[in-house]
Amino acid sequence: MKLLRVGEAGAERPAVMLESGEIIDVSSAVGEIGGPWLEGGGVGRLAGVLAEGSDRFPRVDAGTRIGAPVVRPGHIIAIGLNYADHAKEAGMDLPTEPIIFTKAPSSYSGPDDDVLIPPGSTKTDWEVELGIVIGRSAENLPDEAAAMEHVAGYCICNDVSERDFQLNHGPTWVKGKSARTFCPTGPWLVTPDEIPDPQSLAMSLTVNGEVRQSGSTTTMIFGVAHLVHYISKFMVLDAGDLIATGTPPGVGMGMKPPVFLKPGDVMELEIEGLGRQRQTLRQG
Repeated sequence: MKLLRVGEAGAERPAVMLESGEIIDVSSAVGEIGGPWLEGGGVGRLAGVLAEGSDRFPRVDAGTRIGAPVVRPGHIIAIGLNYADHAKEAGMDLPTEPIIFTKAPSSYSGPDDDVLIPPGSTKTDWEVELGIVIGRSAENLPDEAAAMEHVAGYCICNDVSERDFQLNHGPTWVKGKSARTFCPTGPWLVTPDEIPDPQSLAMSLTVNGEVRQSGSTTTMIFGVAHLVHYISKFMVLDAGDLIATGTPPGVGMGMKPPVFLKPGDVMELEIEGLGRQRQTLRQG
């Protein structure tokens, strides 16, 4: 199932994309696509309703804004240097354990919303990433098999980063990761039955039509199951939380010379089976 939220920012309605490509408004059956609904088995209930027929749900007009697919999460947890080829690009050793940092939940935004370059920024950068949405509260999970039972689905994330803020203002990466609009997410939350192997997905990012990143989740150092299991040892993962799992090579900071984003630039991201995003940069 492809779950999404449509409508103006702050007034999004739950929706589903059908196999035909049509989008239906399911707000009469779903209050909101968020943590409590996921925790309470909402996906399964909605699947049962749709199995009885989708004709009773209104179609969403083409051109309607698509928001982030889940209500703003309580936690956005990100993984650094999780692609072997990206670590090489950055000139850093492969991590022996996942590198965990956070993005402020206020950075969360829709997949096609403008990205704002923050005041004082000189090095705003891009990162296409596979996102994991947690479907059930998870703490001290016993193994990786149990971890997968807590995954609600997958989505695209753009881990937009301000490299000067990230690297030159102390050791806490969150400073360069958390500006408003720095986490475009969506367009869909795709349930695991449609993504049987999240470790074999092609992914790409272009800037102004030029390919910058072209990779695959096959080169992730720590896979989906390991990450959910590992993170649950150190914190409670709540339903609706988002994990951004790292990026393949091709970020602006790794180019020679480095290239960073400027107002008017357009980023387009795609991950196999998870749809596409498109953002225009403007000065914040």
